Amino acid sequence: MGRLTGKVAFITGAARGQGRAEAVRLAAEGADIIAIDIAGNPSAYVKYPEATQDELDETAKLVEEQGRGALVRQADVRDLAALEAVVRDGVARFGRLDIVVANAGIVNYGRTWEITEEQWQDLIDINLTGVWKTVKATVPTLIEQGQGGSIIITSSVAGLKGLPFLAHYASSKHGVVGLAKTLANELGEHDIRVNTVHPHGVRTGMTDGSMQEYLEQSPLLGPLYMGTLPYQVVEPEDIANMVAFLASDEGKYITGAQMRVDLGALNR
Repeated sequence: MGRLTGKVAFITGAARGQGRAEAVRLAAEGADIIAIDIAGNPSAYVKYPEATQDELDETAKLVEEQGRGALVRQADVRDLAALEAVVRDGVARFGRLDIVVANAGIVNYGRTWEITEEQWQDLIDINLTGVWKTVKATVPTLIEQGQGGSIIITSSVAGLKGLPFLAHYASSKHGVVGLAKTLANELGEHDIRVNTVHPHGVRTGMTDGSMQEYLEQSPLLGPLYMGTLPYQVVEPEDIANMVAFLASDEGKYITGAQMRVDLGALNR
């Protein structure tokens, strides 16, 4: 038996990258999976390839290969009604909800004073408000069930450090830390734990190369991105390992925490 046998997890941004790795890992631990992704271009400022419906379908296939059920839908975390509908359908199918992984997010770059209003708003709407809407769509079910639960929010090294050329992204990722800490206090009486995970660079393809151009123009800022371990990036599965731990009873006494998978970048 896996650590999550009999559990059901809801994961956003699950078409590829960390979201897919988390879906597969939680399924391997015994959980059925409810998963969404926008499966399209969320913003004109996102220049890396968009996720697709085929990739979301592949996530479902990989979950089912683990012997678990998968309900996947195309949905935008900015659309509360869509999130609530998916949660209702998932709970109707699987009978419960235990784990929420608020993973969906985007990234783009710019000097703080050069970021456009639309660029700022698109990212905040997805990375911060989208997490709040994910919580709003799921927490009532967790409370009503009365059996506890685990909420895991994807933050970043940029959620604990002022990384340059990422003012909007860092603001959103700092914001979800505050949201998680508040929720951890509010939901503790219901035995619902809330934590954030803070990766450094993850091999997900969420980059368009423009960050390197900024760093070449401002080389003194490059060390802010360096870790202390001898690796360039971590793999999505490394983040999924942390998520699986926090979702399981092994993490039952951890809430309001910031769990770093950062190559030592936050040691600097």
